[in-house]
Amino acid sequence: MPKEIKTPWGKIIPQVSVFPIIYLMFVYGLVYILPFGRDVIGISWFDWLRSEDGPLEWIQFVEYALSSLLALLIFMGTKRKKDINSIIWLIIAFLSFIIAGEEISWGERITGIGIDSISNMNVQGETNFHNLPFFHNYLLDPIFEISCIFLGWIGWRRFNNLNALPSKNLSLYFLFVALFYFYFDASWASTTQQIRNDQEIFEFLLSTGIFLHCFRNIKKLDFFLKSSN
Repeated sequence: MPKEIKTPWGKIIPQVSVFPIIYLMFVYGLVYILPFGRDVIGISWFDWLRSEDGPLEWIQFVEYALSSLLALLIFMGTKRKKDINSIIWLIIAFLSFIIAGEEISWGERITGIGIDSISNMNVQGETNFHNLPFFHNYLLDPIFEISCIFLGWIGWRRFNNLNALPSKNLSLYFLFVALFYFYFDASWASTTQQIRNDQEIFEFLLSTGIFLHCFRNIKKLDFFLKSSN
C-alpha cells in the first residue's frame, strides 16, 4: 500500500518513492547553504559532496558493486536461465560491475597504479574508459538520458511483465537523472551560460535506484528466504 504523507495542505498518497525529491530538497535547500565548510575542509560542504572522488562517488561505487553481486545472485537463483528476465539480470550484474570499476578507475584511485596509455588520452588523466575523449564528449550524456528514460518510464510502462526491470515505484530515481542531463546539454547548446555540472549529485540517484531494485528482488528468491531462516 502507498504511504500516506500528511501535509498542512492535506494528505498525499504518492504511487512512487518520494525519496529523490526529499534528497534533492535536502542537498539544495540545506547542504547548499551550510556554513563553515571552507574553515573545516577547505571547500564548501556542497562542493565537497559533489566533487570527483568525493563521498557521493564512493557511495555510488559501493552501490554498483553490491548491485552487481545481488543481480548475479538473482540470476543464479532463477530456474530458467534462458528466460528474458534472467538474461536482463545477468546484464544488470555485468553492467553494474563495469560501472563500479569505472567509478574508481579500476582501482587506480586506491592503489595509484594505472595504465599510462589510457590515462594519457583520458579527459581526467585516469585509467577509465568513460572519460576517453570521444565517449566522454559525444556518447556519455545521451547514454545517461536514454537509459534513464527507459528505466524510469518506458520499462515499467511497456514491459511491466518483466520484473527484472525497475518498477514504477522507483521511477523518480531515474527520471531526475535524465532531466538533469537533458537540461545540462540543452544549456550547453543554447545562448545562455551552461548550468553547473552537478552530475555526482544526480548520479547518486541512479546508483541508488539500481541498488534498491536489486535488493528488493533478491528478497523474493526462494533460496534467499530459505537461507535466512
